[in-house]
Amino acid sequence: EMVKGECISVLEPCRGSLLPLSGRRIPTLSPGAASFPHHRATLRLSEKFILLLILSAFITLCFGAFFFLPDNSKHKRFDLGLEDVLIPHIEAPKGAKHPGGQVVIHGQGGHDEHRHREEEESLRDKIRVDHERALQEAKEKLRKSRDELRAEIQTEKSKVVEDLKKKKEVPKPLPPVPMPKVVGVNDGDPVEPDVKEKRDKIREMMKHAWDSYRQYGWGHNELKPLAKKGHSTNIFGNSQMGATIVDALDSLYMMGLHDEFKDGQEWIEQNLDFSVNAEVSVFEVNIRFTGGLLAAYYLSGQEVFKVKAVQLAEKLLPAFNTPTGIPWAMVNLKSGVGRNWGWASAGSSILAEFGTLHMEFVHLTYLTGNPAYYQKVMHIRKLLAKMDRPNGLYPNYLNPRTGRWGQHHTSVGGLGDSFYEYLLKAWLMSDKTDTEARKTYDDAIEAIERHLIRKSNGGLTFIGEWKNGHLERKMGHLTCFAGGMFALGADGSPDDKAGHYLQLGAEIAHTCHESYDRTVLKLGPEAFKFDSGLEAVAVRQNEKYYILRPEVIETYWYMWRFTHDPKYRQWGWEAAQAIDKYCRVSGGFSGVKDVYSSNPTYDDVQQSFFLAETLKYLYLLFSSDDLMPLESWVFNTEAHPLPVLHLTDFSEGICIFQTESD
Repeated sequence: EMVKGECISVLEPCRGSLLPLSGRRIPTLSPGAASFPHHRATLRLSEKFILLLILSAFITLCFGAFFFLPDNSKHKRFDLGLEDVLIPHIEAPKGAKHPGGQVVIHGQGGHDEHRHREEEESLRDKIRVDHERALQEAKEKLRKSRDELRAEIQTEKSKVVEDLKKKKEVPKPLPPVPMPKVVGVNDGDPVEPDVKEKRDKIREMMKHAWDSYRQYGWGHNELKPLAKKGHSTNIFGNSQMGATIVDALDSLYMMGLHDEFKDGQEWIEQNLDFSVNAEVSVFEVNIRFTGGLLAAYYLSGQEVFKVKAVQLAEKLLPAFNTPTGIPWAMVNLKSGVGRNWGWASAGSSILAEFGTLHMEFVHLTYLTGNPAYYQKVMHIRKLLAKMDRPNGLYPNYLNPRTGRWGQHHTSVGGLGDSFYEYLLKAWLMSDKTDTEARKTYDDAIEAIERHLIRKSNGGLTFIGEWKNGHLERKMGHLTCFAGGMFALGADGSPDDKAGHYLQLGAEIAHTCHESYDRTVLKLGPEAFKFDSGLEAVAVRQNEKYYILRPEVIETYWYMWRFTHDPKYRQWGWEAAQAIDKYCRVSGGFSGVKDVYSSNPTYDDVQQSFFLAETLKYLYLLFSSDDLMPLESWVFNTEAHPLPVLHLTDFSEGICIFQTESD
């Protein structure tokens, strides 16, 4: 018992530094076990404790010797204090010798040692002063109110943001490249007084649309003309990037509205920033922003537009990071993360979206010298060339992960339209040297003629939609662009079929005019059918709206350029009058929800493409042919003109450009 008590008295003082006994798992002694093993275990613990004390004393003695023994030439300095962290060790100059012939070591030599001590003392004084100042500032902060502290914090935040902006890397200068020969930018005055009067009216409509946006929606993507405030859609994410400004620039320039153009340029210089956390449509941002900025650069020569176009393009490149190289439909401009629309055939990319990048990306390679843009779009073309096409048709959906088609739905309207347009325009923009693009276009149009183009009982030529082996006898407003495309591609058609395709373009233009003429407002519906005794008429309520679309007027303009048939100007004027009568409001122009109603309701959106396309095509329709001649300019699918580039080599994804200015 006495031994047991001694054991407890020894262990008791250490209990505070040990885990609670109740929390330990202690082995159970076997019955009848002698007390000797237990006693020996207790002695071992005591011995360990004594050894620990001896070891601690020894370590303390060693460290004390290092700290307190005097410094001499046989001992290196070994300080662990804070001062040696803050006060640098000063080495003697390399090769410096002691009078005795030895290299001087820190702490050796009277003069050097004295100088070093003075420097150390000076640094200690500075540290002491800084420390006292920091304490004083802390005391002053504690005396301030919460509001004062918040204000100071906000000020500091603002300073940090400004500093970060200033420290941003200056963009790498773009290589100097010759400006393509710019032809027919400021011409186009019509000879006929009545035509000039109509053109002036279109310019006035443009000014009303722009001024309204300038007053009520400036900096927003689009305008709500009745509510008189800004508007945006999910194609621009949650960002306000001034889509209407960028989209309208070249229209303003062509129309001679140079003050308005300058206002737009200033906004872009000061505010257009693509480093935003916004998920945008690659297709829409490319055709509206990249195309709009490139066109503004070529028309005006202002470098800011080229720089901004390249900045945006760099943000779009991560969208191509897919297993197949087919880009995602959307990309986050900040993170580069891409994805597809949830409604698009099991996560597929859309033909009209990934197939409508070629024109802009070729120009980006030309302006930057970076072949990546050209290689990305050529990879898409080569991948499609290897794929089987049902009945020679291109389905609207392609899975970017598997490289397989989605559901077999083919359309020359929505989801497919501009893919075919860009095949033709790639050939035209290359000064007709990209024969691969022309051949691909011709083959596609041949299949479209065979399977999608039909004539109604009333004699109207229309382009239907192919859905799972069945032709749907419905044509969309978007499909009406094809009349102009057929006319534009007539020259260069195989088998001397130029006349055939010009006639086909005229027939499509006539059908689309009928879709306008058979409504109350003389404005076309979103889609119209050709069955059950109805022709060129919308059936469903959700297809009766008109949202200021340009495709019919676009076809009128191309047909006018190639035929000079006066009916196209007459039809265009009818459309312009209807827009001005039924879509104009005090705050701009709005779409209407039912073109068959004499008292329509507005959708309260002034689309950016109304200024980019609809009004531009109307203005060109009433201008002479020397404004934007088609031999020198090719319009992208958002009506942004890009100059012809002379491509002389297409080998291995490399293109060599030669412009008229070379």
